Amino acid sequence: MSPGPAGGNTPEMKLDLRRLAVLALLLAGPGCLHPDVTEGPSPVPAARFVTVLVQYRQPSGCNNSAGTCDTRVIFYGSWMVPGQEVALDNPTGPLVWTGSVPNVPVNWPPVDQPHYVRVYDPHLLDDPTGGVTAARVTVGGQILTQIDSPGTSKETALVYVDGSGVGHNPY
Repeated sequence: MSPGPAGGNTPEMKLDLRRLAVLALLLAGPGCLHPDVTEGPSPVPAARFVTVLVQYRQPSGCNNSAGTCDTRVIFYGSWMVPGQEVALDNPTGPLVWTGSVPNVPVNWPPVDQPHYVRVYDPHLLDDPTGGVTAARVTVGGQILTQIDSPGTSKETALVYVDGSGVGHNPY
């Protein structure tokens, strides 16, 4: 080869560099162009749902609005969308209302906020709460003791639910 121009970049040298680059890519194989990822992000844990038994003990006597005393007690949970409320039954007597609430998200052990629950009791319609209460509510066998905004129309109880459908009061 004869010495080229001052920079030393002859057409032969450029051709050799191209061949060398193509050879390097071929030897590297497809692994360098599309690396196989052996480890990716951890999978998102699947949400778990359970059915929970809810009980509500109604105060004796209906001293409120006439015509509402025969209306069923309705259960509400913070995970529910409108229309998913559960009407409770009273098979054991006139003052104990029960129902099975399906599709309750498991949130125990606590890693998130507790669920907020309450009932609408027609016996309490003329109270300042407008019939809404979280007192005397049992969720998954747990009598709820943590009440938020008691005595108001926003009264709710806080509860965690485990994978067996058992309720837990917040600490």
